[in-house]
Amino acid sequence: MFGLIGPDGSGKTTTLRAVLGLLAPDKGQIATCGLHPVRQHAELTRRVGYLSQRFSLYGDLNVDENIAFFAEIHGVRHWRARRDELLEMVRMSPFRKRLADRLSGGMKQKLALMATLIHTPDLLVLDEPTTGVDPVSRRDFWRLLARLKNEGLTILLTTPYLDEAERCERVALIDHGRLLSSDAPDALCAAWDGQLLEVVARPQRMAVDVVRRVAQGKDVEVFGERLHVSLPRTSASEMAAVTARLREELSAAGVVVAEIRSIAPSLEDVFINAIRGAEARRAGEREGQA
Repeated sequence: MFGLIGPDGSGKTTTLRAVLGLLAPDKGQIATCGLHPVRQHAELTRRVGYLSQRFSLYGDLNVDENIAFFAEIHGVRHWRARRDELLEMVRMSPFRKRLADRLSGGMKQKLALMATLIHTPDLLVLDEPTTGVDPVSRRDFWRLLARLKNEGLTILLTTPYLDEAERCERVALIDHGRLLSSDAPDALCAAWDGQLLEVVARPQRMAVDVVRRVAQGKDVEVFGERLHVSLPRTSASEMAAVTARLREELSAAGVVVAEIRSIAPSLEDVFINAIRGAEARRAGEREGQA
C-alpha cells in the first residue's frame, strides 16, 4: 500500500491519471503493471481497478445490478460468489436490492469499491476514497483494504487524512507537482531533524500568541486543544531552558499552563513541516528572481 499525500492542488489526482493512462505526461516515462499506460491502455484496464473521487455508478440500478454490469463489461465469469463475498465483507448484503441513488454516501463508496474489485485487479488505485464518508463506513472500508492487501493486492491511494496515510508501507509527500520525500511513515518521522514541544494551555488563542513570540518565528500549529511547536534539534539543557521560558512567559500573560512536554513527531507534523519548508524555498526563489 503506497500513499500519495499533499495539499489540494499538489498534483495527486493528476499523478493517478497519468499512472492509469488517462493523461499523457509532458515528459518522463511511466510503467504501470509493467505496461505503457497509454499505448497498452486496453490491457491495463483489465489489470487495474480505479475508484475516483466522484461517484460514477448508475443511480437507477440497484446494488446487485451495478455489480453485475461491471462484471459483464470486464468479461468476468462466475462472479456471483465473489459479489456475495464482497457484499458480506462490507455489511451491504441487506441492501443489495436498493437503488444506488438511495444509498448513503458511505454505502455508495463501498458499492463503487465492490464494482471496482469484481474483476480481481492486480492494482487498486483509490483517489481519496473515504472523503465525506461516515466513521462506520470508513472503518469498514479500511478493514476491507487491509484484507485485500494481506491477500496480495497492491494499492495506490491518495488521502487527505494523515492517520490513513500511516497505514501505508510507504508514502510520498508532494507539493506543486514536486516530490518532497518518500519513505515508510516511521522512517520519515525518525528522520525529521527538529524537535517538537507540545503545549496545552488556556485560553488557547492567547497561548498561541505568546508561544509564537517566544518561539521567534518557528512553526506553531494548533491540533485540537494542543499546540505543536517545531524547534531546531538542540541539547537537553537548552530545551529545558526553552520550556522554562515558555512557562514563565505564558504565566506572566495570564495563561494557565496544563502541560509542556517534548514529543515524537507524527506523520502530520512531518507533512506540515515539509510543506512549510517548500513554501519558504519558493518564496526565496521568487525573491532571488526579483
